[in-house]
Amino acid sequence: MVKKYIPVLSIAGSDSGGGAGIQADLKTFAALGCYGMTVITATTAQNTQGVRDIFPIPPRHIEAQLMAVLEDIPPKAIKIGMVNQPEVVEVLTSTLKNFPQIPIVFDPVMVATSGDRLIAEGTVALLKEKLFPLATLITPNLDEAAMLTGYEVDSVNKMHQAGKDLLNMQCQAVLIKGGHLNTPVIQDILFQKEMPEQSYESTYIKTKNLHGTGCTLSSAIAAVLAKGNPLPKAVEMAKNYVNGALESGKDVNTGQGNGPLNHFYNPQKQIIYEMD
Repeated sequence: MVKKYIPVLSIAGSDSGGGAGIQADLKTFAALGCYGMTVITATTAQNTQGVRDIFPIPPRHIEAQLMAVLEDIPPKAIKIGMVNQPEVVEVLTSTLKNFPQIPIVFDPVMVATSGDRLIAEGTVALLKEKLFPLATLITPNLDEAAMLTGYEVDSVNKMHQAGKDLLNMQCQAVLIKGGHLNTPVIQDILFQKEMPEQSYESTYIKTKNLHGTGCTLSSAIAAVLAKGNPLPKAVEMAKNYVNGALESGKDVNTGQGNGPLNHFYNPQKQIIYEMD
């Protein structure tokens, strides 16, 4: 018998402040008992107060990172975050289309918590055309859903409309996140082709420490999928994890702006399984 970890890959940008992006994803994978790996698409100069600069990684090096991982440690699931250049979309899709058995959770990172735009012009259309069809799930927040659909998504009714419209953009499944409505009860809605909509409700947590929430949720879904759970269950378990991380970190001061979640509030031991 051969012992193995459960490997999960994050393809995303690096957050120098440690709260979002690759850093948040690795913390999440580790907290949920998985073995995290990375393909860095960009480095950012940022902290809890905002993004100061973005340095894109050359597409050929992104491809080299991706192939190095896939050829040696095939992941059980992939989370994709910041894809801010058209050339990066081309590299990812041309490679990942050859691995249809690996579930992909795509968090279309376009705007930072601070309001800073994180995606280059011309990339959105290519994401819809080439990356959406490969993704098991996309997880836009309300701002991202608005950028993708072309209209404001500022109510639960609009969330339902956006979810249906995004499914028609070759998406297999869409999770519209309603946290930006700032209502007493937060509602996220899962849309799947030929399946009834599924709503996930949670109590609003008053805190400024929201930096990296979307990154953490999408990477948690990927980690739970990697363990073999079906998508609706993965979303439920990931939301429970994020809510716990928000609650336990809501009063912690990290920096002078929007602080991070407490990813390690209830860490799991790294999972090891055996195979012939």
